[in-house]
Amino acid sequence: MAKRDPYAALRFKEFNVFLLLRFILVFGWSMQFIIIEWQVYSLTKDPLSLGIIGLMEIIPAFSMALFAGHIVDQSEKRNLLLKCIGLFSFISFGLFFLTSPNIESTWSTKMILYTIYGFVFMGGLLRAFFGPSIFSLVALIVPKKVYPNAATWNSSTWQMASVLGPATAGFTINWIGVHWSLCIVFGLVLLSFVLLFGISKKPILNPKIGEPVIQSLKEGVRFVFKSKAILGALSLDMIAVLFGGAVALLPVFAQDILEVGSEGFGVLRAAPAVGAFLTMLITAYIPISKNAGLKLLAAIFGFGVCIITFGLSSIFWISVVALFFSGVTDGVSMVIRQTILQLKTPDHMRGRVSSVNSMFVGSSNELGAFESGLTAKLMGTVTAVVFGGTMTLITVITTGIVSPTFRKLDLQKELDAHEAQEE
Repeated sequence: MAKRDPYAALRFKEFNVFLLLRFILVFGWSMQFIIIEWQVYSLTKDPLSLGIIGLMEIIPAFSMALFAGHIVDQSEKRNLLLKCIGLFSFISFGLFFLTSPNIESTWSTKMILYTIYGFVFMGGLLRAFFGPSIFSLVALIVPKKVYPNAATWNSSTWQMASVLGPATAGFTINWIGVHWSLCIVFGLVLLSFVLLFGISKKPILNPKIGEPVIQSLKEGVRFVFKSKAILGALSLDMIAVLFGGAVALLPVFAQDILEVGSEGFGVLRAAPAVGAFLTMLITAYIPISKNAGLKLLAAIFGFGVCIITFGLSSIFWISVVALFFSGVTDGVSMVIRQTILQLKTPDHMRGRVSSVNSMFVGSSNELGAFESGLTAKLMGTVTAVVFGGTMTLITVITTGIVSPTFRKLDLQKELDAHEAQEE
């Protein structure tokens, strides 16, 4: 049966094209972000400028999220994604131009800096459209019975690209410099544009084309808050990311607590990603749709325990193991959450639901880093991490008690029903 086939989603040609496309886009985007951070700090030598880069991206991404979801639900997904990639190529070329060796002789440093901020702001606007477009498109490429398997491969691809992109950026900056590193990003974006033509245009399944924007947005938000499965999954993940943001404090642990230097910092930074990636590969072979609610609660509870263990550890290898298993539990959480979103979201509302998801989870990454920094300042670094892990545990226990419906959520029955219909 397809649900037991670890390569079920990969048997669809367009899904393979989609995965390659997704990898290139995430790889290029994350690579570009690291290069720009490096360049901006080189120009300013001011840590605040790095914070401004984050704000320039998250403010438009968060503000435009719901509107972007409405546009996605009203549009043909393949062509909309083509437009997004076209704009991405414009941004990438602009940044490539701004870092050319001769630019500093004709432009002032302040002008270069503000123009870079402008391109990052445009990228934030584009980010609001990318997520819903990709989420909606993948649901039109594979049948519902293989959604869990597709979610596993999709998440694994994202995880691998988001790890390799920044690492590659670090090497290319050293080898060929910022300017030509951004040329590589521009080339990758052009390649993704060409690859997208390997996916055919998809039907628009929204029966309410031309629906007023405000009414459409209200319907999307109302649906999320009425769906206990979706709301529960998003809320749990948001709390875990918000309070479990130990990654933001890794430089402090590496330098002052564990005293392992830059190499140890690299190992600590990679440990969660390695754990998450391996888990996602394993879930392709071992489905986790049965008793999904209970497994999601257990995964996030385990994540909280790992964060507390990391916070209390003063031994390097224990810290690495704790972060590795935080990635393992986060990988389980990510696959289950993506499966819940795909199965529980009607086709005509995928853009808006994905936008709400990006507002819940995407913004909590930045807010989580801020929360970690603030609590570390007020409580001390170790206390802040332990506090975050404890809040995660309390949230999981509370959710499990007050929401027995979510605790009993089982996606396997729904998958079996879809498979029976398609057969």
